[in-house]
Amino acid sequence: MTTIKRKSRETPTSDGTALGEKKSSHDSCDIVIKNLSYTYPDGTEALFNIDLSIKSKESVAILGKNGAGKSTLLHTLPGLIMPKGEIEISGIRLTEKSVRDIRKKIGIVFQNPEDQLFCPTVYEDVAFGPNNMGLDDDEIDRRVRRAISAMGLSGLESRSAHHLSHGEKKRAALATILSMEPDIVAFDEPAANLDPEGVHSLKKIICGIDKTKLIITHNINLASDLATRAVVMDGGRIVADMPIGELISDKKRLKELKLLFD
Repeated sequence: MTTIKRKSRETPTSDGTALGEKKSSHDSCDIVIKNLSYTYPDGTEALFNIDLSIKSKESVAILGKNGAGKSTLLHTLPGLIMPKGEIEISGIRLTEKSVRDIRKKIGIVFQNPEDQLFCPTVYEDVAFGPNNMGLDDDEIDRRVRRAISAMGLSGLESRSAHHLSHGEKKRAALATILSMEPDIVAFDEPAANLDPEGVHSLKKIICGIDKTKLIITHNINLASDLATRAVVMDGGRIVADMPIGELISDKKRLKELKLLFD
């Protein structure tokens, strides 16, 4: 049985921010990245001088072939790895001390849903985050049931996630993020290993999420359905940033950027 530790609530300041938060000058942006670079412990340079701002409620696809740096960039945002440069999430500057506050603001749905499903039941998996936020039992239950219902998983609360179909696991993993009610939801290759019906179902769900969204993918067809803006990476750098419709209509540019429709 997984033990869930409760944490005390943050005390808000008079302006509504939690203690330890720093208000940003980029009030309309949920994500601000400046001069960001990252080198892995083995010396592999993965990201180079990334500058990127993403507005509140914007849907952005981070595109590029495998090894372009997309997932590495994603992992820097909640401090899973600590880069050089500056990151602000919902006005909070990323530091080792602010990581816990940052992770309340951004949730990542990983490519493999089993990385996020480790409790005995679906209900406990979805409740894990709210429990660790120090919420009371009634609020936890409200959030869990709302997230489970939104993902079409009602009736499966007491089932082990390991007994779900792959599509159901994907939705359960997303429910674990939505129950924490973050400002930003990021998806790492959301269509991976799903059949066409599963992809269609997940796309409808993602489109219905009224939050800032990042879609990490190599699939421009998927990106065109889920995002309005395309940020293209290659070799750890941003090589293009434009409306996704403009990118899709420019066949020469697509070829130059080595982007293909799957």
